[in-house]
Amino acid sequence: MSEPFTIHHDVAGHQFETTVDGDRAYLAYMDLGKQTLDIYRTFVPNSLRGRGIAAALTETALDYAERMGYTVIPSCSYVERYMARQEGPTDQH
Repeated sequence: MSEPFTIHHDVAGHQFETTVDGDRAYLAYMDLGKQTLDIYRTFVPNSLRGRGIAAALTETALDYAERMGYTVIPSCSYVERYMARQEGPTDQH
């Protein structure tokens, strides 16, 4: 059961962030130019883990990238796994 939380895009700081129960979680990226974002870190404090916060941050960042026409480089291993799960298994007929 996940509670609602608000994700804020700090454009100047190149982060998507949320604060839940006084603790801050974030996803950080670099704008490499040429419509490319390198998402290099997600951080969720131990007190907030298991609540879907990293997934929500990642989904929000990927939605933003898609809307803005960016290609995403998933340097963060969590984001890389998230993107692979979204693509699903490859069809091998």
